[in-house]
Amino acid sequence: MGREVHVGGPDDGDEGRPAVPDTAVRLFVGPANFAGQGYLWARAVERSVPDVSAVSFAPHVPGAFDFPVDYLVPQATYLDDFEFHERLLAYVRGQFTHVLFEAARPLFGRSYGLNFLTESKLLTRAGLAVAVIAHGTDVRLPSRHAAAYDYSPFRGDLVPETPLLEDRAARNIARIDAFSGPAFVSTPDLLLDLPEATWCPVVVDVDRWHTDVPPMQRKVPVVVHAPSKSHVKGTDLVETALADLVARGAIEYRRIEGVPAAEMTRVYTEADIVLDQFRLGSYGVAACEAMAAGRVVVGNVSDLVREHATSVGAGELPIIQADGSDLASVIESIIDDPTTARTRAADGLGYVRAVHDGSISAGILRNFLEEGQQ
Repeated sequence: MGREVHVGGPDDGDEGRPAVPDTAVRLFVGPANFAGQGYLWARAVERSVPDVSAVSFAPHVPGAFDFPVDYLVPQATYLDDFEFHERLLAYVRGQFTHVLFEAARPLFGRSYGLNFLTESKLLTRAGLAVAVIAHGTDVRLPSRHAAAYDYSPFRGDLVPETPLLEDRAARNIARIDAFSGPAFVSTPDLLLDLPEATWCPVVVDVDRWHTDVPPMQRKVPVVVHAPSKSHVKGTDLVETALADLVARGAIEYRRIEGVPAAEMTRVYTEADIVLDQFRLGSYGVAACEAMAAGRVVVGNVSDLVREHATSVGAGELPIIQADGSDLASVIESIIDDPTTARTRAADGLGYVRAVHDGSISAGILRNFLEEGQQ
């Protein structure tokens, strides 16, 4: 699409409102855009589904990383500017045919009680087709996760805010269960919490992450771990497991935090092995980006997630399996057999191109987008 893309600093609301092309289907996506996913799903359906245009929307949260988004407003405007909410509602009702709510969050701030379900009914009455997509902590019920995964971060006191997360997830699940439209999840592990939902894979710009620099060429490989939340991603397990390898000089370990998304291509290009997460039992955007960069990716991925990943027909998920008890020996085996490791890295790139370039996600969303267009 030819519209201007806003990256970074918030606009002042209405002046940044994108024009909407005159297509048969016009999709409004928001208001989360976690890891740029709202924007990337919007671009995916535009590329893959005929006669569709899409606009992604999100508030600008001070201090958060900036990802591409079509329509950005200040957080205070999003939450508490009720006149803006009225104008945004008129824009959505007047310009769009479909709305995809992200993370069970409301589009119109506090105007309707911070309740996406109330807003969905308002939009449905106006003739729009509405769906919801869950991202992660919005529906991941800590009590259920702790019962299902031995390494769950919700066991013990690793995550002090667990009671708050439990309450929020339970509330969102109840609202989605009461929701009449389609429900999607961005990662397969969330099907434990929303079994009636459909997996709509996260999307990465594969070409952006491509590098011709192969992994596992150094005598001492660079091992990168870039946790968004260290206690959730299992950084304690990683650093305990790798302590001896680091002390012996067998690896160069880099823990990456606070690096803007735009600089992560350099971080992964300089890596040989990327350690994803070891407590959630799943994989997401970060692992896909590392695979797209052709790195050897290691993580703790549950059998359930691996089965769903394989079910799309692109082969087995190429993330090398390890947990807190065997991570050191897995890294040693990668070092001992770099040729096999490079083959696994190439498989990862192929998998991401097949599953996470947006084409499958657009196909999943297509039935929803064709609703009301017959």
